Order: sequence, then C-alpha cells, then structure tokens
Amino acid sequence: MEEENKNYTSKNKQEEQKEKNKIRFYTILAIILLCIVTTVVLSIFLMNSSKTKEDNTISYTELIKQIDEGNVEKVEMTVGSTSVKVKLQGQEEEKKAIVPNTQAFVELIQEKTLEGNQIDLKQNSQNFFLVLFDYLFTLLPTILIIVLFVVLFKMQGLGDKGKVYDAETTKSKIKFADVAGLEEEKSEMLEIVNFLKEPKKFYEMGAKIPRGVLLCGKPGTGKTLIAKAIAGEAKVPFISMSGSEFIEMFAGLGASRVRKLFEKAKKIAPCIVFIDEIDAIGSRRASGSGAETENNQTLNQLLVEMDGFDTEETIIVLAATNRPEMLDKALLRPGRFDRQITIALPDMRGREEILKIHAQDKKFAEDVNLKDIAGDTAGFTGAELANILNEAAIIATIKKHEAITHDDIEEAVKKVTVGLERQSRVISDKDKKLTAYHEAGHAIVSSKLETQKDIKEVSIIPRGMAGGYTMYKTNEDKYYISKTEMEEKLVALLGGRAAEKVALNDISTGASNDIEVATQIAKDMITKYGMSENLGPISIDTEKDPYELQMLGEKFGDAIGAEIKIMLDGAYGKAQNILKNNMEQLDKVANALMEKEVISAEEFEKLIQ
Repeated sequence: MEEENKNYTSKNKQEEQKEKNKIRFYTILAIILLCIVTTVVLSIFLMNSSKTKEDNTISYTELIKQIDEGNVEKVEMTVGSTSVKVKLQGQEEEKKAIVPNTQAFVELIQEKTLEGNQIDLKQNSQNFFLVLFDYLFTLLPTILIIVLFVVLFKMQGLGDKGKVYDAETTKSKIKFADVAGLEEEKSEMLEIVNFLKEPKKFYEMGAKIPRGVLLCGKPGTGKTLIAKAIAGEAKVPFISMSGSEFIEMFAGLGASRVRKLFEKAKKIAPCIVFIDEIDAIGSRRASGSGAETENNQTLNQLLVEMDGFDTEETIIVLAATNRPEMLDKALLRPGRFDRQITIALPDMRGREEILKIHAQDKKFAEDVNLKDIAGDTAGFTGAELANILNEAAIIATIKKHEAITHDDIEEAVKKVTVGLERQSRVISDKDKKLTAYHEAGHAIVSSKLETQKDIKEVSIIPRGMAGGYTMYKTNEDKYYISKTEMEEKLVALLGGRAAEKVALNDISTGASNDIEVATQIAKDMITKYGMSENLGPISIDTEKDPYELQMLGEKFGDAIGAEIKIMLDGAYGKAQNILKNNMEQLDKVANALMEKEVISAEEFEKLIQ
C-alpha cells in the first residue's frame, strides 16, 4: 500500500575490508579470552596454594613456644627471606613460618642450642633465578594486559603494518568515455586532468590548480566513478580510502593515518587521493565525548596536511559526500576544498546514455527501447539504472528467455522500486477488499488532480513490505515543484486512507507509510520552503542544528505542528470529497482489482470513463 518511492542507500564497504575487520575482531577476541583463562587458572592455583599454605603454616608465637619446649628438630632458612621451614619432633611434614626479624631469630636458636636444645639450623644462599621466576609469576597478569594493549595498538595502525597501508592504490582503467550522463561535470574536471598531465605549463603561467575538489550528490550518482575516471584519464595513481577507515577506538590513530596517507601520496606524486564519505571525519567540530575529540583531531590533521602541500607537489585531493551541509566550514575554504561539484541526477538524455553503457554486454529483444526505459525512470540514479538492467538479465535467465524483453525490464523496475513479488502470501477476502479499495482510492484521487502523474499500473499483489501499490508514469524531469503540486501530492497520498473511510467506514494500518511521507512533505513545505501562509518564508533545518527549533521557542514549535495538522486535515478532507463524488468509479476499480489483482493504465482509463 505504499507509493513508489526510491530509497537511496550508501555504498557498502569492500568485501576485502570486511574480511580484514572480521580477522581483526576474532584475533582481539582470542587474546581477551586467553587473558581471562590465564587469570582464572592463576586464581585457582593461588587459591589452592593459599589453602596448602594455611594447612602447613605455623605462627611465629607457636614456633617460639615449640622451641622453648624443645620440640624443634630442624630450621631451614634462606638469606634475605623472612620465610623459614621448621621440622617438629614426631612429624614428617615440615611447617612454614614467617619470622619478622631474622637476625633476632638466629640469635634465639643459637642461645637455645647453647642451653642444650639440639636444633639443626641450616642457612641457604639466595637463588637468583628462583627469585626472578617468583617475581615474574606475580606480575604475569599485568604483563598479559600490557601485551594485549600493544597488540591492539599494532592492529589499529600504529605499527608498520597499520591499516593505512591498506589504502587502495591502483592505476585506474576507467576513462571519461565510461562515464555517461555527466557531461558538464566531466568538462569541469578536464582542467584537473590537464594539470596532472602537464603541471609545468600551469606553474609557468602562475596558475594555481585547486588542491581539493568536493563531489556532492545522492548515493549512486557516480561520485566515485568520476573520481576514478579523472585518475584514468591523467594516468596517475589513485589512492582511495573511506572516511570511516580513519575512525578507531584509540585517540590519535585517526590523525596518524591521515599523516601516513599523505606521506604515501607525496612519495608517488603526481597522484589523486580520494576520500569517500568524508563527512565521517569532516563533520563540524564540537567539544564533548572522547569520540568527538578523536574526530576533531583527525579533522585538524587533515586540514594541516592539505595546507602543507608544496607548490610543486602535484597531488589532488578528491572527496565525496552526500551530506555537504554537515561538513566543517574550515574544510570548504579556499586552499583546501576550493571547489564543490554537485553530481546531479541524470536527465532523460543522461539516463539513456547510462543505459547504453550497461547494455553493451547484454542481449535484448526487439521490443526493448532504451529511450522508453529512460523516459519511465525519471529520478533514478546511475547505480539504480545499472541495477535494473542487471535484475532484468537475471529475470530473463530464470524465465529461460533467449533475450531480455520489455516485460523483464518492467518486472525489474517493480522489483527495484517496490520490492519482490510475494505470490505465495495467503490473503483473506477481507484484507483483499481493504487493499483493493485503498489502492483504488490512490488511483482515483490522483486521476482527478491536475498536477499528479498519470497512472501506470495498480496492483494488490504484495511486494516487499507493501500489501499493494500504485505506480505512476515518470516520463518528465522536474527541477522545481510548485506549492499547488505539493498540496495535491498530499491529497493523493491520503487517498488510500480516505477510500477506506468512505467505502468501508473503517481505517487500517496500511496507510502508515502514506501518512509518514505526507507529514514529511508538509513539514518541508513549512520549515524548508517557506510555503506557510501563517508563518511566512522561514527556514528551519534541524538536521544542521538540532537545537535550532528550541532556540526559537516552544510556541514556535507548536505553531509549526498546528500548521502541519491544518495541511494534512485539509488534504484528507479533499480526498474524501473527491471519492464521495466518484463512488461508482471507486467501486469499479476496486472490484476489478479483486478480480484481476493487477490493472494496467489502459484498463484503468476504461473503468473511470
């Protein structure tokens, strides 16, 4: 029961790095377990030893008493030790005692010997190795803890085999010809390529090439791809690391890795240093916890390194982020990241070019038109387009088609945008009817609104987490959205909930995602785009500053909440009125869905005529 919404996800870490992290984790775990086991064994040994000592120990007072009574046959002691061994008459096992003053004790025995007591006194010299062993045995737990920390520090990157040397250094084979849909961006990057190829020409003219270029854009738009293409065109080494790889649990390690990374870059210059997801270390500095302090140190070191370039060093730092608003302003000043290039979503021409590149190694049927696919995928990223063709190839293989058909691509689009079809899910007649009216409500309301997209397909077959879906035609690139269009979008989103209320006199949880999306749109209209008539043209970005709304006052927050409610209540009421005036059409579409489960755009148009 969710509308078609594209989810943008960040790139996954490389499998190689995951494996290294797994090995690191299990090694640390093994060391910790070893320390625990050793400590337990030592504790048991010492407890048993103490128990034995208690059984074979005689107090000093009792020892003096036994000497006075003449019951002591032999006394054995070691020079420098306060511990003595005592053999009593009639006992085979020796006793141990602690003597507070060894000199006075020896004089006492000598005195008793002169009085007639036959006491065999034996004084042994001190064994150096035995003393050393006892000392080391006592310190063993401390030694194990020190070893554990040394190993951890080595594994975290302070040693010669630190993680920084895992930074990928390659000769990129990707060229600008492999990058489609980014013509303006490639043109701007061409001067960097020329600088890396012939830096002397720029130096002779007195020109200074930007030290850093920040690539901004949504995940999947091609930020990493174009960075590799620059290195490939310039034929220079490409050093890449993720921002998260600089972050560790020990203070100072992030800064150390930054230093080592740039030391490596200086040795192989000219080169390109690429830091992906730089917002992991480049977020605005703040005082607080130890983690924040560590991030601040890492960021400060990055700033120092970028300022420390010699004029003759041909090193270009490229960085990518999908959250440029989170970066510290010190990073964005001239001399560091001089330029910010936004990698936008591809337009229709760009999408067609991207599809052509990814279609080179695939077989297509005659009914496949890449231009039509490009027209139906407005708002898709390059990564999503590549994924659609790949999914279509998988579907065609499973269905044993000789080539990828148009239907295979349509199924792939649904799979990527809505989710996997769940034909096996058993649905009751009540839920089937509820879903049918819900989706029919979305379709009917949308068709009566001038600014909303045309219906492409309506289905009550469960996909992903949705019980059904309403797909719209997306054959138009839009760069601006009007207030009227956003208001009618709210009406269309609440059309499903309105249909449940009007047709069934009940509501369900199926509209949860619709309400979530509608609330976010209403909030953005008020706090981001200044479209509220009561509050006026204001902008409040709680993502940049979570305390901004608090600073404006509680009453201001209440006013925003009241405005959101007014917008949503108005949209919900309008959706209900549309459906009440078109009940016959609503019933027709719902009944058709219960019968066929899926209706096309042509079938929908016939039903509402």
